[in-house]
Amino acid sequence: MDNRILAVKNEVKRAIIGKDDAIDKVMTAIIAGGHILLEDIPGVGKTTMALAFSKAMGLHFKRVQFTPDVVPSDITGFSMYDKASGEFKYTAGAVITNFLLADEINRTSSKTQSALLEVMQEGKVTVDGKTYKLPEPFIVVATQNPIGTAGTQMLPESQLDRFMVQLSIGYPSAEDQAKILKDRSVQDPLSTVRTVVTKEDILQMKAQARMMFVDDKIYGYISELAEATRKHPFVRLGLSPRGALALADMAKADAYIKGQDFVAPENIQNVFKDVCAHRLVLQPKAQLTGVTKENILDEIIGSKKAAK
Repeated sequence: MDNRILAVKNEVKRAIIGKDDAIDKVMTAIIAGGHILLEDIPGVGKTTMALAFSKAMGLHFKRVQFTPDVVPSDITGFSMYDKASGEFKYTAGAVITNFLLADEINRTSSKTQSALLEVMQEGKVTVDGKTYKLPEPFIVVATQNPIGTAGTQMLPESQLDRFMVQLSIGYPSAEDQAKILKDRSVQDPLSTVRTVVTKEDILQMKAQARMMFVDDKIYGYISELAEATRKHPFVRLGLSPRGALALADMAKADAYIKGQDFVAPENIQNVFKDVCAHRLVLQPKAQLTGVTKENILDEIIGSKKAAK
């Protein structure tokens, strides 16, 4: 494993206790060049995790608390007339940063959501006919609360596809909860997180992960898995080509982080559900029979064997 990745994860673990798998998956998505959706109940550490990652990586950070009155120009920026120069000048929005925390994205309007998701896909902002490139790296961690959905605007399935992975953190164990209570009684663990890498390190690691060797048989395996989601009798909308690309990129990053020289079937299996679950739309009969997306993905990954 690259020592820089290990250093980042160790710093994040100062603030997030007992959630090593979630930390690993967020790190993998960042190296894969994707954006992360954290869907979980309040108070389990979604915001803390985002803050810890941005601090450990030394990235310029912005946070938007999404509410119904947040408008698209808050995200993309706007042009304002400057009387002194007689010209319109661009005032940067929240996306002109390296690391954006979009907190409770489901509590704002669909128009504002679309503005952010378009920028995430394009990697640039266009305001009044002028285009502004986003700084690199550009990482979005969005959070949403699935409980208490009154007054919320859930992301449509077509827009969920813009997130490389959807993750949950979950409750801590009783033992980890005791550690959290003890740590928080002394100081805020975020204050102990140090910056251990630079922006240049992140860009270099992303480039190295993209160059990871992938055999044609592995590409065939990914295609078979994608096709299986589309043909499953309980699935109305399966994995899109963009989703298959995300699966390949996550598998590359997983292999890179583990110090491998090539992508193996195990790397695909490690990230399969995180990449695919939020992209599936199930048939009504699935809900009636109690079949979940995770059940379907487990069935597919169990039935499709990669060629040796």
